[in-house]
Amino acid sequence: MSKLTKNQKLVADKIEAGKAYSLKEACALVSEITTTKFDASFDIDVRLGVDPRKANQMVRGVVSLPNGTGKQVRVLCLCTPDKEAEAQAAGADYVGLDEYINKIKGGWTDVDVIITMPAIMGKIGALGRVLGPRGLMPNPKSGTVTMDVAKAIREVKQGKIDFKVDKTGIVHASIGKVSFDAQKKYENAKEFIATIIKLKPATAKGTYIKSIYLSSTMSRGIKVDPKTVEEA
Repeated sequence: MSKLTKNQKLVADKIEAGKAYSLKEACALVSEITTTKFDASFDIDVRLGVDPRKANQMVRGVVSLPNGTGKQVRVLCLCTPDKEAEAQAAGADYVGLDEYINKIKGGWTDVDVIITMPAIMGKIGALGRVLGPRGLMPNPKSGTVTMDVAKAIREVKQGKIDFKVDKTGIVHASIGKVSFDAQKKYENAKEFIATIIKLKPATAKGTYIKSIYLSSTMSRGIKVDPKTVEEA
């Protein structure tokens, strides 16, 4: 039987086995059990009572986190020349069209979000094989295909993220940094969960939110009592 390291023992002493914590308690504990030397991500995993194989039970949406993600989000705006100045003023890191489409065809994907316009989607469709697997394909449902590219860029820079349930019925997302204080973590987590609740499919039967876990990069998960979220 392997021995626990010093850090593992410290973490084990802070988390009670089998206990489900309130959302506020769990948000505070995440920092206490994180031992990485870098500023780790603050992550959430929500298991839903849906069948993602059915189109009418797919859960997908966007949420604007009140305290942002804490990450430097690199945004590429693929737009027509008349929108380039707006995109640059809004804070896009890369702005253009054909030159970036050619770079992507060559394998370049050093961005976190791509925002574009409806009229451009015909050109971007051919990039699906490159962008799709990396989660970079613009989509009207996530607000990344719009005529108001400036607004979309500002929202992403301020902490807007998109998410969707995976094939096992779980929604995974990074909703901040461990360096955030407990209240900021709580506010972000509460807003994220509230958005998922609003998106509950009418065809979903039984318990909708089956479990919630909070963690940081490389830390163990902390179980959250879903009832405390409903009360919040």
